[in-house]
Amino acid sequence: MSLSLLRKPTMVMFENIVKMAAAESTGLLPNRPEDSLKLSDLLDGGWKLYEDVDTTNDPIASTHIQVKIKRGITQLEEATRMVAQLDLFSRNEELEEVATTDLKYLMLPALLGALTMKQVNLAKRLEQVQMARCYFLDFLKRCKEYNISTFELPKIKENSPDTQEESANGPPKPPDLIAMATVRAAKIDRYKQRKDTEAKLSEIKAAVDSGQADDEIVRDFYLLNVTKWIVVALEEIESIDQEMEILTRMDVLKQSSAQPSQSKRPPMKPFILTKDAVQARVFGAGYPSLPTMTVDDWYEEHRKKNALPDQGIPRSTEDFDAEEREKEEKEKRVENDDEEALQKARDWDNWKDTHRRGYGNRKNMG
Repeated sequence: MSLSLLRKPTMVMFENIVKMAAAESTGLLPNRPEDSLKLSDLLDGGWKLYEDVDTTNDPIASTHIQVKIKRGITQLEEATRMVAQLDLFSRNEELEEVATTDLKYLMLPALLGALTMKQVNLAKRLEQVQMARCYFLDFLKRCKEYNISTFELPKIKENSPDTQEESANGPPKPPDLIAMATVRAAKIDRYKQRKDTEAKLSEIKAAVDSGQADDEIVRDFYLLNVTKWIVVALEEIESIDQEMEILTRMDVLKQSSAQPSQSKRPPMKPFILTKDAVQARVFGAGYPSLPTMTVDDWYEEHRKKNALPDQGIPRSTEDFDAEEREKEEKEKRVENDDEEALQKARDWDNWKDTHRRGYGNRKNMG
């Protein structure tokens, strides 16, 4: 039975593999180095390239590292095609029925997902992480079918427009504390499981590599590797889901920024406001790039546009009301024959008759 990813027509990568296989059968493609390798050589070669890339101290984006990644993906893709043709795995069989030499091919999708995640291509990053998630999920489904380990399959990630619109417009849901605690406990358990598995692998790896291990040890070695990759796949899918959310939002922001913005009013050109035409000529000669304008010109231009600013600071309504009340009180006192008010009024009239206007104003020397 072929791997489940090969049965999905929506997967672009596997469609290409099938097309390449058909082209090879008709002789449309030239011979490649992978064609002469056996299935075990393809898996071992791709596995070794992954370990080299995963443990290197060189930048992951460097050219020679990316070449290794591409070569490893190509070999593992070819191995996947051959496994599908040989129909190594079946849903109707138990794990004990799988031959020891075939157990290692269960790791093919996991290795492909890990190498795909190490590719550096910002323009196709969203497509790459989606493809890697499909690889990891296919690997976990097969392990679940064989009951290799106890774990919960991640949910299928749906990025339909309806789902995105509902999450964008709906109110934010309160955090589920119980779910958060469950996730945290699961991560701790996976971490302990991975450490225990790696410790056991280090004990028997040397015997397996030397070729002196018996069938039982080799079988344990491959099953331990599969168990380790189950933990890795679960962690990678969590990371991929977070990255996909960020990349999707970035695409939305790019699309919104690409839309034409509303027309804005052009900025006002600067000018020098001068007192008269003489200063206008002086500043105009000194700053030929800036137009000059006199105060009279500026006033006349704003008068034509009915846009003159207020002259002075207007008084508040309270000031006017107080002044009016004071005048009314004076008039009432005069009308009511207030002796003090009448005397002040007569004295003021007599003083004005004998003194000319401006008398006593020594500040202006009048």
